[in-house]
Amino acid sequence: MTDFSAAAQLDSREQHFRVPGPRQGLSLFLRFLPAADTEFRPRRAVLYVHGATFPSALSIAHRFDGRSWRDALGEAGFDVWGLDLYGFGHSDRYPEMDQPATDNSPLCVAQDAAKQLEAGIRFILGHQNIEKLSLIAHSWGSMPAGLFAGRHSALIDRLVLFAPIAVRGPRRYEAPPSFPAWRVVTPVDQWNRFVEDVPRHEPPVLSRIHFEEWSERYLDSDPESRSRDPVGVKTPLGPFSEIIRAWHGQLGYDPALVRAPVAIIRGEWDGLMLDNDAHWLFNAFTQSPVKCDIKIGRGTHLMHLEAMRPALWRESVHFLQGNDTAVVPA
Repeated sequence: MTDFSAAAQLDSREQHFRVPGPRQGLSLFLRFLPAADTEFRPRRAVLYVHGATFPSALSIAHRFDGRSWRDALGEAGFDVWGLDLYGFGHSDRYPEMDQPATDNSPLCVAQDAAKQLEAGIRFILGHQNIEKLSLIAHSWGSMPAGLFAGRHSALIDRLVLFAPIAVRGPRRYEAPPSFPAWRVVTPVDQWNRFVEDVPRHEPPVLSRIHFEEWSERYLDSDPESRSRDPVGVKTPLGPFSEIIRAWHGQLGYDPALVRAPVAIIRGEWDGLMLDNDAHWLFNAFTQSPVKCDIKIGRGTHLMHLEAMRPALWRESVHFLQGNDTAVVPA
């Protein structure tokens, strides 16, 4: 079985942890970067929940021109964690990923991932001796994050949903297609996905130089990636299958159960989070005491890798700081 345990430090202060997950014999990988300086008492932690195809090292922790989203959060005083779910990054792989893809149903669905998330969160709370933390979830990651937040509201401070998935109406009464357990995602697949939503008349928002460096780190996330033909990363298909199910009217969680403040942050060119999707999701968080729907220009579903990433960082930091408590008139 391939060893996914070894992980390079992305910062000299970064700490790594392996914790037991909900599936016996499989462990989860957490990376932690404490804030160098903070005025928060008690300290405030943020955990990043990745999306359907790449882990924490390639998203919140990846540095473009020497700076990452994690750095921006740390400078604002937040301790930042990243969790790799089973089948991604440096967490263990499902044994089913060594079997033919068609032999099993899609791996890493939201119900399963929410249990993994719970294992990671309870470790973090105990390790830092804090009562709750905030979540930042990207794309499909909003589903396990939403499930956990709905079930364990006392443990969640705030919830940032970056480019989340929502119910989409046109296919609501059609049966969603079925999918195998996993697939191989190539760098070409990633590039095509990253650029497909940018209007043809607009200049690029993702640097090809940045992408080439990122794609090498992406291949590094799977030790067997470069031995395949075509070269690519073996990836659980549960997340993608649930995105398709959401577009058939079956979202992987109930937003009405979430009681934490929620921010939806999206790019204007996000083909997976249309205006109607965002409006539906915003209205579905009926019990959230504070709600924001923030649309950033010149951004797509992968805005955290693009030119407008500083705006995404700024909006997430501002919301997580929590300076938006309603003032009741006297």
